[in-house]
Amino acid sequence: MKEKKGPKSIATINFKGGVGKTTCTWCLGDLLSTFGKSNVLLFDLDAQMSLTQAITLNEDGSLVQQFQTWADKSFKKKKTIFHAIEEYTGAGNFNFGVNYEFIYQISDRYHFIPSVEDLYWLALDVIPRDKMQTFMRSLLAKITWSTNVQNYDYALFDCPPSFTLLSYSVLSVCDMILIPINPDFYAAKGVPLILNMLQMQIEPLPVPKIGVFMNKAKPYGGGMTKESRFYWDSVKDVCQKFSKKSGIKIQCFESPIYDRVKIKRAVTTGGVPPEFVSDFKSLWNNIERFINE
Repeated sequence: MKEKKGPKSIATINFKGGVGKTTCTWCLGDLLSTFGKSNVLLFDLDAQMSLTQAITLNEDGSLVQQFQTWADKSFKKKKTIFHAIEEYTGAGNFNFGVNYEFIYQISDRYHFIPSVEDLYWLALDVIPRDKMQTFMRSLLAKITWSTNVQNYDYALFDCPPSFTLLSYSVLSVCDMILIPINPDFYAAKGVPLILNMLQMQIEPLPVPKIGVFMNKAKPYGGGMTKESRFYWDSVKDVCQKFSKKSGIKIQCFESPIYDRVKIKRAVTTGGVPPEFVSDFKSLWNNIERFINE
């Protein structure tokens, strides 16, 4: 049987809240599906459900009716990400069927697997680590080989701000880990913590390539302010030293996402705001070049 090629997978992670990982993950997926004409599958793996709520809530806080109807049916049919985990880690075979009761269609090319509150149980480590290690690899294989959904070029994962069994399963199989940082004191101090944690948790499996970029950079005169540049240079120095010591491939992308008010509403307004398209195109060009090296 001819081998079928699965999607390139990118996991966005940062253990500090508020850095913009959810918004940036969404915008990259929207850019690829809208401007790049790629088929994109977006995963919300955070039990806080920030991405799921942003995508599926109206401005008044009520659920979009189309998603509400779909989500009710998905839960009744046991077609959520948590049900997939339950079946995979159970005693029987992994016969979880992949179709559009499991995958929500945001648009023709942009599809979504939402989070559910039951993912909180994973934080309790009630499932053995060795059982979860290969879960995402197996799920992606099922999605790739399913004749009930389209073929995806990219799978993007919005990971939780803590290291759960599910994030372990994703990070040990993805092609790239993407780390957004902000221009603040935590950037230079927090990145080594993230890198050390990733190495400690993923090894002895190979650690994927790691890409780092500045989000919410303060603009000044066609570039970053001196303060933003100072923090960015500090992060680059940390990453260079860690990469040399560990042998892990780390690249700091010279393609900042600048801090503008409208980015906060990018998900709920249905797409990348026009003034951010250039920023995200530049970021994606660097990501694509690195992931294909």
